Amino acid sequence: MDELRTFLDWVQVFWEQISSVGWTALGFAVALHVLKIVLRVRAWQNIIRAAYPRVEVPFRGIFGAYFAGVGVNSVAPARGGDLVKLYLAKRRVAGSAYPTLGSTLLVETIFDFFVAGALLVWAVRRGILPGVPDLPSLPAFDWSFVVEHPRIAAILGSILLFAGILGVTWASRHVWEFWRRVRQGLAILGDRRAFLTQVVSWQLLSWVARVAAVYWFLRAFHVEATLEVAFAVIVVQTLSTLLPFTPGGLGTQQAVLLFVLAGVASKSAVLAFSVGMHLVTAAVNVVIGFGAIFVMLRTLRWRRKVGSEPSSAPSETPLPG
Repeated sequence: MDELRTFLDWVQVFWEQISSVGWTALGFAVALHVLKIVLRVRAWQNIIRAAYPRVEVPFRGIFGAYFAGVGVNSVAPARGGDLVKLYLAKRRVAGSAYPTLGSTLLVETIFDFFVAGALLVWAVRRGILPGVPDLPSLPAFDWSFVVEHPRIAAILGSILLFAGILGVTWASRHVWEFWRRVRQGLAILGDRRAFLTQVVSWQLLSWVARVAAVYWFLRAFHVEATLEVAFAVIVVQTLSTLLPFTPGGLGTQQAVLLFVLAGVASKSAVLAFSVGMHLVTAAVNVVIGFGAIFVMLRTLRWRRKVGSEPSSAPSETPLPG
């Protein structure tokens, strides 16, 4: 409750600063944010195409599935939107199976892993991030909870581990078919050139759009806009979603940015920027994402639809090899 109260106080600071927002810069930021996601959609479409070369993979269907997942992730914790992505993509790709589509999402994160890792190394070497002794003092639920309640965190971790073991046990009953479908989703990795030109190239452009979007968000809220500051913000965004207890790292992201940008701008300016960027991007994601859900499902009750889908639907498409 203290963390929620703190975040609501931060939102109040944002509303007090809203009259000074640079709306032109904010418009550029929103456009670049949407462009970033569209570029990622193209990369995912190419990954799915490689997994199902004999099946049509429509861009509009994958676009809707991806944006729907992004929209749900903006309001639901634990990345529940990824389930929505898979459910809607399966409806648009004839004969597809969840293990295959799930592994395509893993392929989509490979380049991100290396870029995020490089930025994290850069941030550590620059001494930008808070140290372990600073974590309990940060008003961030995700991190301070683990530090202040290690026993509870250990129990929750054990439960997650047990659930993972159960999942592996279930999969082992169908191990050959399961892993064959998983490997099908990794097909594009077997062609290095295709992976670089059809996936990495689009994702590199997506990262460029992401950095540019953060730059214009900084300008919109009158925080020093430099490449270094934009990189620092992206590092915090990445780390704040490692423990997905809140949608999009809500609260954690703002708390850590206060620490990281302490010497860059005033506390009120950092809060206005951080909360404003979070609220604006979440609103855009929700509007487009839930719009896509309504168009594709004719309802906004995505939980009922996804929850009623059989988890082990057979693939109708012959697997290559």
